[in-house]
Amino acid sequence: TAGTKNVAVITAGGTATLTNAFTYVTPPTISTVSPNSGSTTGGTAITITGTYLTGATTVTVGGIAATNVVVQSATSITAVTPAGSAGVQSVTVTTSGGTGTLTNAFTFITPLPTISLVTPNSGPTTGGTAITLTGTYLTNATSVKVGGVAVASFVVVNATTITAVTPTGTAGSTSVSVT
Repeated sequence: TAGTKNVAVITAGGTATLTNAFTYVTPPTISTVSPNSGSTTGGTAITITGTYLTGATTVTVGGIAATNVVVQSATSITAVTPAGSAGVQSVTVTTSGGTGTLTNAFTFITPLPTISLVTPNSGPTTGGTAITLTGTYLTNATSVKVGGVAVASFVVVNATTITAVTPTGTAGSTSVSVT
């Protein structure tokens, strides 16, 4: 049972007892993680609630150690998520009493793509202009549109670059989007 206990060694010659020599600690439990989602790039401040969280030595999200772990009380820990793979992950707290895990506790979400530059930024209304999009989080692009019209095909060069060919359009400024 939880608590401090005596340790005794019994031999034929007698018994030796050391009072309060060992402490049994109840394993931690996790009941909630808030917020329960954040970017795959990490950096989301989370609060873990549960029981027996005092003395936490490690917090992991998806098996990767969190940073800035602060035990607020026996029922609350704050931490910052590491970078992780997109999808639902478990959160684990380790104390001297053992490990507590809450499955499906945190979802890593791929950040929304951004576009910061389109080169060149003009072309004929007949389409056919090869363009390069520069931005962030472009790796998982499923669609590129110019003026609301999907390009026939595009190539994701890397996380910050996509190449495409413009479709036909109308004269004037228009938007470029990546989904």
